[in-house]
Amino acid sequence: MNIAPRKNKVYITRKIPEPGPSILKRYFQTNMNAGADTLDREKIFQNIRGVDALVCMLGDKIDSKVMDAAGPNLRLISCYSVGYDHVDIYEATKREITVTNTPNVLANTTADLAFSLILTAARKIVNADRYVRNGNWKFGWTPDLFLGYDVYGRTLGIIGMGEIGTLVARRARGFDMKVIYYSKTRKLRIESELDLTYVSLDELLQRSDFVSIHASLNKDSFHMIDKSKFKLMKNTAFLINTSRGKIINEQHLINALKHKVIAGAAFDVYEIEPISKSNPLTKMSQTILLPHIGSATFVTRSKMAEVAARNIVNYFNRKGIVHKIN
Repeated sequence: MNIAPRKNKVYITRKIPEPGPSILKRYFQTNMNAGADTLDREKIFQNIRGVDALVCMLGDKIDSKVMDAAGPNLRLISCYSVGYDHVDIYEATKREITVTNTPNVLANTTADLAFSLILTAARKIVNADRYVRNGNWKFGWTPDLFLGYDVYGRTLGIIGMGEIGTLVARRARGFDMKVIYYSKTRKLRIESELDLTYVSLDELLQRSDFVSIHASLNKDSFHMIDKSKFKLMKNTAFLINTSRGKIINEQHLINALKHKVIAGAAFDVYEIEPISKSNPLTKMSQTILLPHIGSATFVTRSKMAEVAARNIVNYFNRKGIVHKIN
């Protein structure tokens, strides 16, 4: 009697777009959470039992308890993201569980958003929009209404000159901005190609009209921007963050905005997500706050789903590209 081989099991913690689910269902026994909201940990514990692979999101804390709940079959954790600080990499490596991510698909989309935040913050676009919608525009054109700051020709400081930082620098050329940058390693070829200047972090903060963060989160970058760094910035400067919230000490940022140490901030990421309505940042007119939508275009999110699925297929079929982290 021939017994059909066991199909590997895959669990997807939240609903992801096509073609990801269809690719996985073609090869594996696939179970996907029907909703897009974050699952509580108990539901993850229940659904992950006996799976061979897991597709998880940035909001899913994948630690030793989740791995224990999955059991010994778990061989692959596929992150539907570029970031992977939500996964205990040390624990996964110790258990010989491969962790993968989705690089090279969302950089341009995130760079678009970062530059749009620079423009939106400088020209007070969100506040002006609300002003019109709320019926407050009663006197037509006036010379002092919503005065903002120029972007063209100003100095942009980029912290982290990886793929996204480089793409933001390319966009800045169209606005004839002077671009300076700080990164763990110098990028001499990119400096030459884009006419960038490498400076220390302190010099970058002192000189920049706009500071855009594109660094990864690690022990060195955690709370890299704190009260001592805010004191270096111009009081007309704006801080933009589309990377990781914990790079900035949020309480120190709140104090800097309250005391007008800097002019404003535009964020897509936060120390704790989702950001609470009680967070003082939500009450400040000089902030722009987005719900972590850096990669949120139809094309990019679909491509991320495809890459996350292909990582699993290629891993178990032992052929093709697998974007391994550990």
